[in-house]
Amino acid sequence: MSTDYQQAREALGQRLRELRLTAPEGRLTGTALARTLGWPNSRISKLELGKQTATPDDLRQWANACGRPDAYEELRSRLAGFESHIRSWRRQLVAGHRPVQDAHNAAQAGSAVLRAWESSWIVGVLQTPDYARAVLTRSAELHRSPRDVEAAVRSRMKRQELLYSGDRRYHIILWEPVLRSLVCSPSTLLAQLDRLSGVIGMDTVELGIVPLTSSLEVPPGTGFWIYDDRQVVTEVWHAEMWLDDAQSVALYLRTWKTLQESAVYGADAQNVVNAARRALNPR
Repeated sequence: MSTDYQQAREALGQRLRELRLTAPEGRLTGTALARTLGWPNSRISKLELGKQTATPDDLRQWANACGRPDAYEELRSRLAGFESHIRSWRRQLVAGHRPVQDAHNAAQAGSAVLRAWESSWIVGVLQTPDYARAVLTRSAELHRSPRDVEAAVRSRMKRQELLYSGDRRYHIILWEPVLRSLVCSPSTLLAQLDRLSGVIGMDTVELGIVPLTSSLEVPPGTGFWIYDDRQVVTEVWHAEMWLDDAQSVALYLRTWKTLQESAVYGADAQNVVNAARRALNPR
């Protein structure tokens, strides 16, 4: 968890404690507040110490229990401020995967130059429906989230319309193991590789592949997107991070450009894809 994020969470906890200690009806102890809310004492402590992230409903209940319902909007604003950077999957997937896909569609539609590095799977904007379905199904199983896979697949496929609008340029780099990872059935992966072959040479997409034999100046790390050199989106197992501070964006740009130096393009990229295809279907 980032230092900035943790500091913001601790600051919110301090504000919650302040509301408890300055309640209009008199200072509330943590035990008394927990009793009023029907929560364990440990939850009060964790929220005030910044060891747990409050939900909007937690904040509303806290403000009401402290006799300060007017403080809710301030608390919610604080929460929104740092959640705009760190978006936990637990919260994002409450309503399923479709809203997450819609958010990415909007972010890409609002950008003119998009750069991506991916070391785990084919990026969404280049996925076939079957490949997307396999990836999203496994994600839903992992996060135990609502099963709206088909709606999420339709949303992800809609994103691909952006490839053909001519209004934006995609600069995508994939690590070769992505072409061979069986995150789906072999037949689905084979069709996905056929799709990649058709992308190479498009005027709106520059697709590079970093072969396993290439020297790497930096480790592959996790995948990420950079939108118009102003915002970075990356993800880990528990959350997505949407970063827009200049230092973070500059770091990811340097990383992307360093990885680009190891990539091959055009016919050389096609050869790497074809090798992966032959490994799946040697006949």
